[in-house]
Amino acid sequence: MRIPWRRRPAERSRRLLDAAGIGPGSTDDGNDQVVGREVAYRVAQRNSGAITEVLAIVEELLGDEANYEFVVSLVENIQNLVSHGLDMFWSPDEVYALLGPRSAVCWGTLTGFWTAVADWCARTGLPLEPVEPLLTIQNEQLKVLLWTGNRTLSTGEKLGLAQAVRYEKANGVSIPSYSHIAVALRSTGQQ
Repeated sequence: MRIPWRRRPAERSRRLLDAAGIGPGSTDDGNDQVVGREVAYRVAQRNSGAITEVLAIVEELLGDEANYEFVVSLVENIQNLVSHGLDMFWSPDEVYALLGPRSAVCWGTLTGFWTAVADWCARTGLPLEPVEPLLTIQNEQLKVLLWTGNRTLSTGEKLGLAQAVRYEKANGVSIPSYSHIAVALRSTGQQ
């Protein structure tokens, strides 16, 4: 089966931007990181109504390993946003209920990685900052950048890329390559 989005990342990005209701020229749809943040920020909001359609596209795109890095980054951005517990966003449980099998594997892997980072920070005494100042940012562009790049822990502290990099350097462990998604799905007969 040929998946049409494999060789055309701009079309893949435009498809997600369109599903999220982000029109042409609103963002740099040639930059996967920007697209992932913008789409996540839009669809994680309760008032967007586009989360189901975007997650269906995510599930489809995960049928091709060439899309894993891009799509997993998008899922991670959504996960970070909904971790903040703000009324404007869906809850983690609400989003999880909408995931397909491939997306659920991604979600679980990301959760496991970030839980390991938080546990490592606690074990090593690495101080974490309170999330409150982050959540009071008013500038929309800064919100998109910082809210998608950090997650809120149940303790009210924030965990972000700085802690993940320290964890990876200290332990030699990073987020898995996601080739395990295909393996996991084959083992359950879902691919």
